[in-house]
Amino acid sequence: MEEFNKIKIQRICSHICSGGTPKSTVAAYYDGNIPWLNTKEINFNRIRTTERTITEEGLNNSSAKWIPADTVIVAMYGATAGRVAIAKKPITTNQACCNLIIDSSQADYRFVYYALCNDFNIIASMANGGAQQNLNAQQIKEYQIPFPNLYEQCRIADILSALDDKIELNRRINDNLEEQAQALFRSWFVDFEPWGGVMPEDWEMCSMGELTEQCTQKVGSRTDVRVLSPVSSGELVLSDEFFTKQVYSKELSKYIVVEPDTFAYNPARINIGSIGINAFSLNGCVSPVYVVFKVQTNYEQYINSFIKTKLFKEEVALRAIGGVRQTLSYNDFSMIEVVKPSVQIVEQFAAHIGKLHAVMLKNDKQSERLASLRDTLLPKLMSGELKINQTNS
Repeated sequence: MEEFNKIKIQRICSHICSGGTPKSTVAAYYDGNIPWLNTKEINFNRIRTTERTITEEGLNNSSAKWIPADTVIVAMYGATAGRVAIAKKPITTNQACCNLIIDSSQADYRFVYYALCNDFNIIASMANGGAQQNLNAQQIKEYQIPFPNLYEQCRIADILSALDDKIELNRRINDNLEEQAQALFRSWFVDFEPWGGVMPEDWEMCSMGELTEQCTQKVGSRTDVRVLSPVSSGELVLSDEFFTKQVYSKELSKYIVVEPDTFAYNPARINIGSIGINAFSLNGCVSPVYVVFKVQTNYEQYINSFIKTKLFKEEVALRAIGGVRQTLSYNDFSMIEVVKPSVQIVEQFAAHIGKLHAVMLKNDKQSERLASLRDTLLPKLMSGELKINQTNS
C-alpha cells in the first residue's frame, strides 16, 4: 500500500483566523442579519444557518469577522474540541473557531474537511488544559494531513460528498415532513379549520397535568434498559450511539425508567434542550435529575406534536424560572393548558402523523446506512489503502 505524502495545514491555506463574541450584555449587538456561529453547532456538518445572529454594530465592536463559503472550521474549545464543519455560506464565528480558508489551487476544501474528520480522535487528544480541554490555532496550523495530488483529492471528496449529499437531502425531506405535521396540528387544534374555526363542543380545555402523569420508577437492578438523552432537535437518542464519549454514570440504579412512548426532559435545560419521546421499542432510562412522564392512552402523538409548537414554547418561557439556565418543574409543566380533543380525533391525527413518521424513519435508516458506508470508506481513502482508478476524459 502506497501512503500519501503529508502536509501541514498552514501550507494549503490562503488565510487562517478565529472569530469573536460581541458583548452579551449589549442587546444592540444581537439579533441582526449577520449569521454568527457558536462552536456547539460544529458537529461534522455543513453550516447553512446559525442559531444566533449579530448586527453590524456587534460585528464592528468585536473580533468577529466574515469568513467565506467553503471555509473549513475546527472547534478549539471544550467538549466540541476537534470537531469539524464546512461553512456553506459567508458567516461570522466566535473565538473558539479556527477558520481555515483553503487555497483552491493547492487543495480541495472538501478533502481537507474529510481528512480532519478522519483524524478527529487524534486532534481531540491534542487538547490540553484543566477542566476545559482546549486546542490552539498553532496546533491546527501545524497539523499534518494526507496530501495526494489535487485530482485525486477531488475524486476522493466527490465520493464522500455524494454520500453526505444524500444524507443532507434526507434530512431536508424530513424537516419538510415535520413542518407538514406541525401545519396539520395547527389546522386541527389551533385554528379548528375542519370545524369552521370553532372548537367542537365535545372537546375541552385542560391542563397538561390532566393528560400526563409523572413517572419515578428507578432502574434498580434491571439490566434491560439503555440510557437516553434529550437533544435540541426534540428527540430522545441512545446516548452510547449519539455521543463519542460516555456522558452518563456507570451506576444506573438511581436512573429513571423511560418506557416506550414515555417522555423525558432535563428541567434545568428546558429552554436549551427539548422534551423527547422514547420512540424506540425498548425500555430506556435517564438521569435522576430528569423529569419523566407518560401520557393518557391514545394522546401520545398529539402531545408529542403539541410540545413542538410555538404556543407550548411560549408557555414554557413564561413558567420557567431562573436566568440563562431556566428550570421547569413537573408541577409547573403540568399547569400548562392544552386543548383536549375527542379520542376519535386524536386517533385520526395519529394515523396521519404515523404515515409521515414512517417515511421519516425510512429516510433516517437509509441515512444511517450511508453514514456507515462513508465512515468505512473514509480511513481507507485517506490512507491510500483504497485507490481510485484514474481515467482520461
